[in-house]
Amino acid sequence: MSRIRIATRESQLALWQANEVSRLLSLHHPDIEVEIIGMTTEGDRFLQASLAAAGGKGLFVKELEQCLLDNNADIAVHSMKDVPYQLPASLEIHAILEREDPRDAFVSNQYKTLDALPDNAIVGTSSTRRECQIRALRSDLDIQPLRGNVNTRLKKLDDGQYDAIILASAGLKRLGFEDRIADLIDTDTSLPAIGQGAIGIECRDSDTATREILAPLHHEATSLCVIAERGVSTALSANCHLPIAAHATQSANSLTLNALVGLPDGSKIVRASATGTHDEIAQVIQKVVNELMQQGANELVDSLREE
Repeated sequence: MSRIRIATRESQLALWQANEVSRLLSLHHPDIEVEIIGMTTEGDRFLQASLAAAGGKGLFVKELEQCLLDNNADIAVHSMKDVPYQLPASLEIHAILEREDPRDAFVSNQYKTLDALPDNAIVGTSSTRRECQIRALRSDLDIQPLRGNVNTRLKKLDDGQYDAIILASAGLKRLGFEDRIADLIDTDTSLPAIGQGAIGIECRDSDTATREILAPLHHEATSLCVIAERGVSTALSANCHLPIAAHATQSANSLTLNALVGLPDGSKIVRASATGTHDEIAQVIQKVVNELMQQGANELVDSLREE
């Protein structure tokens, strides 16, 4: 009997993701034994400030990766939007599951849409990407930090601390909170985070046996899109917490990549888009990055990195 040890954060959503991977492993390998190892990461412990101030979303994966490096787990399960573009040399994302809805969700008990919010309404999000795009649309809104797991964030809304909050629709749907979504925000209005809605499975690149076990879980179409999106942050050497967004879609044999870089206050946003075949992903990424750079994306990234 094969045995797989899964390292995961202990939040409700992270455990859902780990259990989904466990279910799929058992589906494809009925004789497999799965152990889930829950861990509290630095990102889970540091809730007093924004992720940008804390050091970025990489805080959610470091301890899990160390568990892999120490051979205390065989795989780590991540939300791909939390995974930095640069991985430890001996680790790799070997499988990516089929993507859930990548859009942002507008959640409010009083208002139906972002446009329906009154002037100076309080909106909760700790994502500089979301803040950047919301401020560009509605500079009158009062954007306030919002940290904690999904249940905590919803409770803060219900307690009246915010008029609305913005969350990833994928997490709400996975946890059975789809009825809390007042509006799904179109990607033209709020371009999603890189990898949003996709679950990645990380393992040691030398672990051939585990890689073979993971192979049936890999969804190639999702992987192509996530690779394209992550190519933008890699080319710009951008940290996860900077206001950078990228979203790829595909149809037949073509892939379209949209990306943006902006300032948190929404005062400047540069955008780019390109389409190519699946065999031209590298060229599509380069075209988008070149277009962003021509509009000053590098200067924006550098200025934010120095702050």
